[in-house]
Amino acid sequence: MLTIDNISKYIAEIKQAKSLDQLEKIHILLLAKNGFFAHEMKKLSTLSIAEKKELGQKLNLKKQEIQKEFNLQTAYLKKIQLEEKLKAEYVDLSLPIEPLPNGGIHPISKVTEQMVNIFGQMGFSVRAGTEIEDDWYNFSALNIQETHPARQDHDTFYLNALDANKNRKVLRTHTSNVQIRTMLAEKDSLTQGKPIKIISTGRTYRSDSDSTHSPMFHQLEGLYIDKIEKISIPLLFNILQEFCETFFALSTPMRFRPSYFPFTSPSFEVDIACTIKNDALQIGIRDKWLEILGSGLVHTNVLKNCGIDSEKYAGLAFGIGIERMAMLKYGFKDLRSFFNSDVRWLQYYNLMLLKYLIS
Repeated sequence: MLTIDNISKYIAEIKQAKSLDQLEKIHILLLAKNGFFAHEMKKLSTLSIAEKKELGQKLNLKKQEIQKEFNLQTAYLKKIQLEEKLKAEYVDLSLPIEPLPNGGIHPISKVTEQMVNIFGQMGFSVRAGTEIEDDWYNFSALNIQETHPARQDHDTFYLNALDANKNRKVLRTHTSNVQIRTMLAEKDSLTQGKPIKIISTGRTYRSDSDSTHSPMFHQLEGLYIDKIEKISIPLLFNILQEFCETFFALSTPMRFRPSYFPFTSPSFEVDIACTIKNDALQIGIRDKWLEILGSGLVHTNVLKNCGIDSEKYAGLAFGIGIERMAMLKYGFKDLRSFFNSDVRWLQYYNLMLLKYLIS
């Protein structure tokens, strides 16, 4: 029978153990929840105070001794086990390396680069801006009234932080805030005969999510401010026509359709010709019309808000959803796939892009 007096024999067994399995059996017998020491400690409640003190001290000292030897032998056996594993698992430097999978540029980055290059060739320079914006730059300066739905919580992400006018800061709903900041910073160049001709790209945020909308998406916006006689609707049409034909690499009919945006007047939706063939969208064949972006002449109130004389200067502006253009160019059907971080999808996308470029 195992007692506190004869338990010392297990110290020798622990020291002579050749495997972790042997140690585990001793641990279960002595140190586990239902082991010898746990069982003996329960007996203390039935003893007198003097007996409890004497036996309790013996149990604690012996348990500490056994636990110490157990820890030392466990560490030793694990070290031996690791050394044996390292000997068995070595690297043969003479073997050829496994080829790494080819990487690829994400379609959002690819399409953004393409669009920036196209407008760059037309003389537009790139400007960037903050994604957390003041209410004035995101809404008020753009002639967006207090009652406009875009300013409601169900459409826009607001922060608790307040701006200088005690309004809540906002995750920008478009990159138009960059246009406002650019006009304020560079308006003096207009008096020197230098137009403001810029594009801005980046992340924007709206409270919307489905197969064609995302809470976070990317936009490219363009702004061209010059003397009033140099800005016209035909100029806006020609810029966007050149962009579409270059981007899609084909000649496609395009039309302006009257619309409304608070920051432009007149405002136009831009449609391009398309058709549906074998359940696939084909651009350039005039069977149906497909809306792709919004545009217009900059509203005089926006110019005034930026300190630009609307009697001398005029502007044109346009906004393009980058995800939408990528979906149209490469045939993606669900916008959410852009943000799933699925390597298989990215590899498939690269094959699609290669096929598109070859064909």
